[in-house]
Amino acid sequence: MGTEQLFQSDSYLREFDAVVTAADGPGVVLDGTAFYPGGGGQPNDAGALVVDGQTYDVTKVRREGEAIVHELDRPGPASGASVTGHLDWDRRYALMRTHTALHILCGVVWRDYGAKVTGGNMQPLSGRMDFEFESMSGQLVREIEAKVNAEVAAARSIRVDFLDRDAANRHPDLIRTKVNLLPEGIQSVRVVDIEGLDVQADGGTHVANTSEVGAVEVVGYKSKGKANKRIEIALSHS
Repeated sequence: MGTEQLFQSDSYLREFDAVVTAADGPGVVLDGTAFYPGGGGQPNDAGALVVDGQTYDVTKVRREGEAIVHELDRPGPASGASVTGHLDWDRRYALMRTHTALHILCGVVWRDYGAKVTGGNMQPLSGRMDFEFESMSGQLVREIEAKVNAEVAAARSIRVDFLDRDAANRHPDLIRTKVNLLPEGIQSVRVVDIEGLDVQADGGTHVANTSEVGAVEVVGYKSKGKANKRIEIALSHS
């Protein structure tokens, strides 16, 4: 049985009510969840499920087909139980800010340098992205850093849309990665649009305005190959 992915339409949902549809020891599936299961370089959420006054820590969240499995710190509630989910909001919001910062970085690099993404990863308030650059220098990354922070200050709105697969395939700039990573079975493509800067197919969680990202610092860069250069960023804590 599938799980309704509440995070796809509302990244700011911190608490939610749901029903357990399957249970196997510490692993439970809910009919709907705000917990992001990880993917696209973004780690899974953490938090807790509360059932009849008992709190179970959510230690891992993962996809299993159409279902999202919540792994708990001990055997959890049985199928049919009503639960309330509570996200570790500080962690989630830090990941939202970080993910959006990486999209801003991607948008700036694509717009001004035409370089595609070859990889990326993130943790709360830090991340890295690899691009198809032949060369990289301190002057270039400082220039990119300044442009990223200008886009943060521009307070651009961010919205989520859903396109059918054919419409997504006709969008020339929707896939910024060197390799199209959209699985063939996906017929509805979730799109994150930073108004006037960046539009990408993406399943992760984001803030609603670039101003929420805060200051972005390029803390490192390195060569990962002839045409593969890494930029590492860090965000302020507030």
